[in-house]
Amino acid sequence: MQSTVGTGTRALNFFVDTILVFILAFAAKKVYNFYVFFWGMVPLNFGWFFFGSMVVYYFVLESIWGRTLGKWFSYSKVVNSKGEKPGVLRILLRSISRVILIDMFFIPFLGKTLHDYISGTDVVEV
Repeated sequence: MQSTVGTGTRALNFFVDTILVFILAFAAKKVYNFYVFFWGMVPLNFGWFFFGSMVVYYFVLESIWGRTLGKWFSYSKVVNSKGEKPGVLRILLRSISRVILIDMFFIPFLGKTLHDYISGTDVVEV
């Protein structure tokens, strides 16, 4: 049986992945600003790019490898309740539910984050 990672590992995953998502969102915002300036498109708030990048980043990486770059760094991965790689719909639900800002505050009550609880997944050591 695989052991579930601790809160420190989860914090490390969050820190590494958030930096990468921020870089992706920043680049996307700069590209979009080109179109706003030269083609008169409607300007959008940075939050649209950040949360959009976050959903895409987690969905693509976790659906392909079951791990994000932060999870590669900390030797952890996402599994379903049977210890196997979760299906694409669970990963999509997991990725979308990360947008809920109070996600991590459910750890004391549920023993896991809200996106893990909603999607029926866990983060375990590799």
